[in-house]
Amino acid sequence: MTLPDRFVERVLRDLGAEEGAALCAALDSEAPTSVRLHPVKCGRGPEGQAEPNSADRSAACAAVPIEPNTDDRSVACAAVPTEPNTDDRSVACAAVPTEPDTTDRTAVRDAAPTDFDLPHLSLQRRVPWCREGWYLGERPSFTFDPDFHAGAYYVQEASSQFVGYLLRDHLPEGARLLDLCAAPGGKTTLYASLVGEKGLVVANEIDRRRASVLADNVRKWATGNVAVTCCDAASLGRFEAWFDAVTVDAPCSGEGMFRKDPAAREEWSEANVRLCAARQDEILREAWRALKPGGMLVYSTCTFNRDEDEGSLERMLEWAADEVAEAGPVSVGESWGVVCGRVGAFQTFRFYPHCTCGEGFFAAVARKSPDADGRMRTPKSRRSVLAPVDRRSAAELSRWVVEPERMCFAAVGDTCYGWYASQFEAVRTLSETLPVIYSGVALGQLFKGVLKPDPALAFFVGLERGAVPVAELSEEEALRYLRRQEIAAGELSEGMNLVCVRGRGLGFAKRIGGRVNNLYPHSLRIMKQ
Repeated sequence: MTLPDRFVERVLRDLGAEEGAALCAALDSEAPTSVRLHPVKCGRGPEGQAEPNSADRSAACAAVPIEPNTDDRSVACAAVPTEPNTDDRSVACAAVPTEPDTTDRTAVRDAAPTDFDLPHLSLQRRVPWCREGWYLGERPSFTFDPDFHAGAYYVQEASSQFVGYLLRDHLPEGARLLDLCAAPGGKTTLYASLVGEKGLVVANEIDRRRASVLADNVRKWATGNVAVTCCDAASLGRFEAWFDAVTVDAPCSGEGMFRKDPAAREEWSEANVRLCAARQDEILREAWRALKPGGMLVYSTCTFNRDEDEGSLERMLEWAADEVAEAGPVSVGESWGVVCGRVGAFQTFRFYPHCTCGEGFFAAVARKSPDADGRMRTPKSRRSVLAPVDRRSAAELSRWVVEPERMCFAAVGDTCYGWYASQFEAVRTLSETLPVIYSGVALGQLFKGVLKPDPALAFFVGLERGAVPVAELSEEEALRYLRRQEIAAGELSEGMNLVCVRGRGLGFAKRIGGRVNNLYPHSLRIMKQ
């Protein structure tokens, strides 16, 4: 399908004939494929490894080393239903040690492409603004890659990975970050790795179906520091001055996706541009209300339209006025091809496909002035959702996690969950006032004092591997497992097993004699043959 005529007219007018024509030509070219590796599941490459060969890199896609944040640690997550359990039991919540864990779990910067044990991915060169981002030499069939299903990487467009670069040096330890328009989860999982286990990402999506997709992706990323909510922006705005950072990846006309998604061309209209701009204004008001004085605001879209980009910021400055302060200079590599600008206190960044190695994208960053009026308020609690577990149950749950002293355990209905102690009270507050559909890590159900593990627990990087035998499957057997087909009993021990491929958890299976019960969730199974 050709580009919309009115879009082409505007681009040629705004950028000039030569630049506009170059952009339109780029939108008819083949889009690059990029992924972001899980900093824990892909592990650390050998010390002293050289950067990938850069001889064949274009200037726009050249790799620029980014120093790792060694405080960034990750673990896993799972659903929190909203039905309360009223059993009167004490909460099992161990004290958090005062000495920080300095283990470097995220240093993948120095690893070469061959160090990650990802045979389906042709890792070619790094995304310059994201330490875990990589361009692929060719697009594989992700559906048939067990490492994809294990959450070893997220298929994320390169330009959109830039939001992490804007925040990586500006978040306090234990930061609370609100991702206000979060589905399908690419930016959410990036933020989850960024804030570490002491932090919390509240990822909101107003559409229930899209929120379910978001929850699935958060479960696979498995950092244990995300709460997925499904409500309107105003509901989160009532958590006034509660967040250290708020990110708004605003719903937009999607012009930046014209190359990647032909449907975006069909759905585009000038009327939709105006509708999106009005919606963005409403969301920014609620985002600002939820942000602490001194906190960071990141605004982004995947469109080129000025009304939805700089225009939204200009309209915000009309009512926010002096409350908006500069975030501090953001350095951008000259070879990246990013067009930098400014709207008042906002520093802006435009990604054009004919200039950068990525899709069309716009981002802006500013800070809420420390002098802004902002007393922290939360809505009144409406219900009790998280029920305490007794000490015997807590002991069994503790057996399944690497650092039980850093976690709190509770039950929702008949399922037990774990959360990092540093953010447990924050999650409790959210669950008592908002529809939280997913948070922490679902551990499973207790039967006669023994845990039947939830499928989400297999993804958890904080899983204690000694809790059950580990069954390492071949590639062929792993795909049979992911299709919920029968798998051979020979590689499994009697009873419950953690099923892995290349050491990465896929789920659980139970061997009973010569038969194996495949416990992979029906909702996640591979349907293609």
